[in-house]
Amino acid sequence: MILRFDILVIGSGLAGQSAALRLAKTCKVGLISKRALEDSASGWAQGGIAAVLDSQDSIEAHIRDTITAGAFLNDPEVTRFVIENARRVIDWLVEQGVPFTRDEAGYHLTREGGHSARRVIHVADTTGLAVQDILTRKVREHPNISVLERHIAIDLITGDKLGLAEKRCYGAYALDSDSGEVLTIGASQTLIATGGAGKVYLYTTNPDTSTGDGIAMAWRAGCRVANMEFIQFHPTCLYHPQAKSFLISEAVRGEGALLRLPDGTRFMTAHDARAELAPRDVVARAIDFEMKKRGLDCVYLDISHKPKEFLSEHFPNILARCLKLGIDISLEPIPVVPAAHYTCGGIITDLRARTDIPGLYAAGEASCTGLHGANRLASNSLLECLVFAEAAVKDILGQAKVELPDLPQWDASRVTDPDEEIVISHNWDELRRFMWDYVGIVRTTKRLQRAQHRIRLLTREIDEYYSNFRVSHDLIELRNLVLTADLIVRCALQRRESRGLHFSRDYPEMLPKARNTLLRRPSRRLS
Repeated sequence: MILRFDILVIGSGLAGQSAALRLAKTCKVGLISKRALEDSASGWAQGGIAAVLDSQDSIEAHIRDTITAGAFLNDPEVTRFVIENARRVIDWLVEQGVPFTRDEAGYHLTREGGHSARRVIHVADTTGLAVQDILTRKVREHPNISVLERHIAIDLITGDKLGLAEKRCYGAYALDSDSGEVLTIGASQTLIATGGAGKVYLYTTNPDTSTGDGIAMAWRAGCRVANMEFIQFHPTCLYHPQAKSFLISEAVRGEGALLRLPDGTRFMTAHDARAELAPRDVVARAIDFEMKKRGLDCVYLDISHKPKEFLSEHFPNILARCLKLGIDISLEPIPVVPAAHYTCGGIITDLRARTDIPGLYAAGEASCTGLHGANRLASNSLLECLVFAEAAVKDILGQAKVELPDLPQWDASRVTDPDEEIVISHNWDELRRFMWDYVGIVRTTKRLQRAQHRIRLLTREIDEYYSNFRVSHDLIELRNLVLTADLIVRCALQRRESRGLHFSRDYPEMLPKARNTLLRRPSRRLS
């Protein structure tokens, strides 16, 4: 089957849905969602959206906090662009009907680690879910948006692959996970909004959909990527055998929660003057240090000194989820561990969300805009999604319509059904475990080289499998994960310093000049 749209949006999180709604006023939009529209990392975001909304705060302070947290690797122009546009995109969400939490002074603003002021607007502790619910309903109802749920993009269709002179993106191939059919989807412009790659690690706060698909597809198509070594580990993921990937929001520490050892002793004051309000990389390393030093399975986050009414008002979801697991956070501390949380690097884009390939844009966690530098400041992620989705839309609508060439259908004539699907799950488990062990919070060159060796072996095995057997959802994700892992390790080996989220025991000092780690695919030789 061949489908044609004006615009193809790959990914159904905040970046993808907000772009689709803006574009659909004048364009026919195809929106690919790997699972249901509601299943995205955006919907899991608890904290909120950072924006200067208080008269006591300032744009300059938000910029300063972002660059400090990012270990001075941030692009100053991009940082200012995003932060200066924050109020406008918040206003757009309010227009859509997002019910941000209010208090007697107006909107309630909370404070999170790394922020010098209260500037995080939120909907209790389920901001992402509240925003996603409203946008999802609007997307489903819009006559100009065709939603392809339970479809996974396989690869981009580019001029290179079609043997054309122009290196341009013309859409993508996508697998219908229910029927097994591969669709050819043509579009004048394509937006990648597929999210990050947290599932490359054994422990993550991300949903199962976060498998680096957009980054991997863009790399295979010829886009540059940068700063993939900067994987943010959220310090406080709930440690419980029945709690899969449940995040304890940064805002809990922002409202006064303390990190403690099993005997009740606070430890953050020994690691950083900002204590529990230090940026995430500092807190995650401190927890990792204490756990390894003392042989602990977890540490504890204690907010039991706050009244239960306060917790019910500000953290109803966290309170309810913990109670369901037998933890009353008003009476006892919460067991927590760090977990892979956010991919700060990705596909290189400019201020208009354009990639290296004409007709291809990227927004959200899959992109590397320069906003986050070496460490994302809390609650800047949803902000980046909104601002760059808007920037992409503005640029797309200013482009002349492109006539699509003949697009070939997916060729599955020389492949067979897989004979041993267990190979996929075994490779997936192996990859995630050695990435956690060797490319985690604290790294060494030797560990990175071990990981690289294993990645090369897995890559050969997966490529052979991919070439000979019919594609499946799990195989596509595994192929993308192992490529994303390779990009992470290659960037990490390039960085001979410790900066932000990348901490190397072999290079513990930070170099005087901040530089991006940039990867570019070698040019293909024409046969």
